[in-house]
Amino acid sequence: MPKLPVTERPVPLMTYQFFICDVFTKQAFQGNQLAVVPEASGLNDEQMQQIAREFNFSETTFVLPPEQGQTKRVRIFTPTSEVPFAGHPNLGTAFTLYHNGYLGDAQPPLQVVFEEKAGLVPVTITNPNDGHPFFELQAPTPLSLGAEINVEAVGQALSLSVSAIRSDRHRPQLASVGLPFLMVELKDREALEKARPNLDAFPVLQAQGVAMTHLYVRSEDEFDLRTRMFAPLDGVTEDPATGSANCALAGLLAHLEEGLDREYDWRIAQGVEMGRPSELRARARKQNGVVTTTWIGGNCIQVAEGILHI
Repeated sequence: MPKLPVTERPVPLMTYQFFICDVFTKQAFQGNQLAVVPEASGLNDEQMQQIAREFNFSETTFVLPPEQGQTKRVRIFTPTSEVPFAGHPNLGTAFTLYHNGYLGDAQPPLQVVFEEKAGLVPVTITNPNDGHPFFELQAPTPLSLGAEINVEAVGQALSLSVSAIRSDRHRPQLASVGLPFLMVELKDREALEKARPNLDAFPVLQAQGVAMTHLYVRSEDEFDLRTRMFAPLDGVTEDPATGSANCALAGLLAHLEEGLDREYDWRIAQGVEMGRPSELRARARKQNGVVTTTWIGGNCIQVAEGILHI
């Protein structure tokens, strides 16, 4: 097809800078991809959703002026809908703003606070000795536990036998620190690797309030936990690193440690099975028998930038 003369080409009404980073990794093309629009004023809801669908990452963020006196207002979109909170979008947005000068000359250690639908999300930025700034968010809401889900239905949705699912410590159960996930402990790493979303069976879980399923095993290697997350009915067959899910998992595990008031931490691997290895650091604090605070953190790296023509 011949190119249009310059004078006949459609002229975009607005242009928007965007950045793409990988979150929960220090290496490009690992971790979880995120697109960030750092100055999104002027975009409406429909345009934000279209842009998120165009990038087709698990999430895209849009940064807006604050309304409550905090650092920025942030909206988070999957390819199909807006979500009130998510982990790696917060860390990647904080990284993008810091790395590209949108926070001015401020240097670590520092904190930013994002206004989101789920509440205020503080993100701390520290500069460890290896030269890679570390980003850690505090979940916007306390741990809340929801319904337990039938093990047989969970096994069918994950293409696993019932014997591959552990129920001695807890049955498959919804847990949230701002976004709900079904937490499923599996018997071993082999079961974790074999799990596959069964699209014919996932609607059964959806009818019980389950949109996203987070699988985990306790690990005996350099990691404490290994995890995977499926949300096939939300356009995310598998997520390489899910901060909000692992943050809720940290809260659940601390909750299960009866009578032990202290701070817990875990080193978590995710994304290995899909070729995008990620490393997440989760923490939880328990006081007077109640999980009061959860955190998730990791590193980020920028891999691309460009201009959107709207």
